[in-house]
Order: sequence, then C-alpha cells, then structure tokens
Amino acid sequence: MSMIPKTILFSIGLMSVLNCNTRKGANAKNASSINTPQTAMNSSSAKDNALINLSEGENKFLKEYDMNVTFKGVSEDSRCPEGVNCIWAGVAVAQVEVMGTATRPVILNLASTENPGRNYHQSADFNGYTISLHTINPYPTSAEGTSALRGKYKIGIIIQKSATNATKK
Repeated sequence: MSMIPKTILFSIGLMSVLNCNTRKGANAKNASSINTPQTAMNSSSAKDNALINLSEGENKFLKEYDMNVTFKGVSEDSRCPEGVNCIWAGVAVAQVEVMGTATRPVILNLASTENPGRNYHQSADFNGYTISLHTINPYPTSAEGTSALRGKYKIGIIIQKSATNATKK
C-alpha cells in the first residue's frame, strides 16, 4: 500500500519538472547551445567533467543528474573591462536555479572567482552534487560596459558528485 503513494508523489514531481521545461519553451531555440557530446553523458566519469553551457534564461533538464538547471541571469558583474588597468580584477556572479526531481528550487550564486572573505564562491553543493561555474561570457568592454551585456550572458558549469558523497559508500 505504501508503494502507491510514493509512486504518485514521484509522478507529480516529475510532471512538475517537465512542466517547467514546457513553460520555458520560448528558450527552446537556445537548447542547442549545450555542447556536451552524447557519448560523454553516458559514462559516469565523463559526465562528471562535462561542461554544460547555458544561455541567460535557458532551462535544461539534466536526466543523468535528475535535476533541472536554469541560468537566471547575472546579479553582479564588476570585472575589469578589456583594455582598462584596474586595481582589482573584479567578479561576475551568475544566478543558477537548480531543482531535483524531489526537491524545491534553490538559487545558487556562483562567482567567477573564489573569494570567501567577500562571500564569492565558484562552487556550491546541491542534492549530492557540486556545481561549479567554469566560464562566464561575454567579457565587458570599456566602450559598452556591463549594462549592454544584459540578456547576452552565457555560462559553462560542471557538475560532479560531492566529495562528501564520494567518500560515503
């Protein structure tokens, strides 16, 4: 008897995740920007090092990780523009929403540089995985600044089994 309610709850959760993908259909044209080879996704060691590319606003369900990932946008971009001499290189912070098949959505703030003193972290843990920001483009220029980049950002993330989970068997 207890198996039926679990199956129903799992089905509802799965439908919710799939419904999120459907509502984000306007971004479907960007789905082809995922540059991860299909063969790399099939082996567990290769998938842990595969770069997953997302355009700003893009939503992707990653079946191999049982999670939905959405690149919400860039909340901060203080990187030193190209061609300018700066005292500090600056940082960009990408907001990535992740949701497991049985979890609520969580916003991760992933920074382009690791600086714990300023609360900037390149990686965050979620649902047994470590999600790391690998790339964030384009880079600001002195002519346009960061305001011209809104809606044009692209990120590359890497998802790996968390170190705490890897040691537990």
